Amino acid sequence: MDVPYDLNSYIRVLKLASTPSSEEFLQVSKIAGAGIILIGFLGFLIYMIMSLLPGVGV
Repeated sequence: MDVPYDLNSYIRVLKLASTPSSEEFLQVSKIAGAGIILIGFLGFLIYMIMSLLPGVGV
């Protein structure tokens, strides 16, 4: 592992990176929020199915 080479590549990537505009940030936030809600709903749905089936789950 060549540390100076790794540091130079990290610095190069950071120089190319830019902060997102507020519109981009809001779009990414909405998509991430929708994904979190979808996964939560899916988990709740699985929990409800498992609790309703006799002999399976809690």
